Amino acid sequence: MWAAIRRLSLGFFLIALASGVLLLSDSTRRKPVATKVPRIAIVQHASQSIIDDGVRGILDGLAEAGFQDGKNISIRRYNAENDMPTASTIAKQVVSGPYDLVLTATTVSLQAVASANQAGKLTHVFALVSDPYAAGVGIGRDNPLDHPRHLVGYGTMQPVAESFRLAHRMFPGLKVVGVVWNPAEVNSQVNTQLARETCRETGTDLLEANADNTSAVHEAVGALIARGAQALWVGGDVTVLGALESVTRQAREAGIPVFSVIPGSTDKGTLFDVGANYHEVGRLAGALAAQILKGTDPATLPVESVLPKQLLVNKAALAGLKDPWQVPADVLRSADQVIDEHGGRQTKVASGRSFDSQPVSWRRWVAAP
Repeated sequence: MWAAIRRLSLGFFLIALASGVLLLSDSTRRKPVATKVPRIAIVQHASQSIIDDGVRGILDGLAEAGFQDGKNISIRRYNAENDMPTASTIAKQVVSGPYDLVLTATTVSLQAVASANQAGKLTHVFALVSDPYAAGVGIGRDNPLDHPRHLVGYGTMQPVAESFRLAHRMFPGLKVVGVVWNPAEVNSQVNTQLARETCRETGTDLLEANADNTSAVHEAVGALIARGAQALWVGGDVTVLGALESVTRQAREAGIPVFSVIPGSTDKGTLFDVGANYHEVGRLAGALAAQILKGTDPATLPVESVLPKQLLVNKAALAGLKDPWQVPADVLRSADQVIDEHGGRQTKVASGRSFDSQPVSWRRWVAAP
């Protein structure tokens, strides 16, 4: 009898044990599996309106593709505040950090991160870069797929020649133009070389002065004015853009205009800007990063050039000029934004949205020699 009881007890125990194992197994199966949230770093070189616009565009491009910070991706932003040693430190920190992908805005940020990331630990998407082929980061000019496997993005060459053509239309007697630029910035080197070529073709004298930091810009502008510059041109130079209000103030006092290839500068006193919509450039880069996050191999993607062009005109800057500068009517009609003589502004609108956030069209071409 006792033997029978022991056998029954053992049977109940085994049944209970089996039930517990099954319940535990079922609980494990039903428990949601944690998914990894991609970690993204965004690195910019300075706090300037066009760079900030580009970064906002990056965030918009990611969001439009379904990636939102705090939901299904984690984003951390870095800003070197126009300091080269800081840019290098940030780059090393990002490459050694817990990130899956890094996006950079400006040529200097591209170079800093590419230098720290030569081993290809991180996928790197770049934008707001004048000429990525001249940046020394391993991107070939002749073949859009000739780039490091982990590095891809967009170049945006400023329309330098067009800016000088517009200036000559506004003042056909233009003979001498001054430019301040920082030789340490590859983007500025490329812009200045294009300006030299354009001025040779148009018979214009290009006076040059160098500034290796924003504090040196004021003195350089003064030297150009003293040498007889009839206008000042601002290219894609982060250093000069950081001191743009000083540039336009000195020019206004001397009775000469400033024109640029960086839209948004009219707010700081330039006569006109013709260049890229950098929010749109950033949006394209964000969309490219999203494509990679969804599984596309960056090695299969081409490095391309994009120019969603904008023209901004500031008629208020005509006041007090020594020479008879005028803005032709057709230029005003084609402008995306016009600041009138009293400071009021008119902005073209397409499909209910202003050109500031959504240009009607943009132009893309494969990089060519």
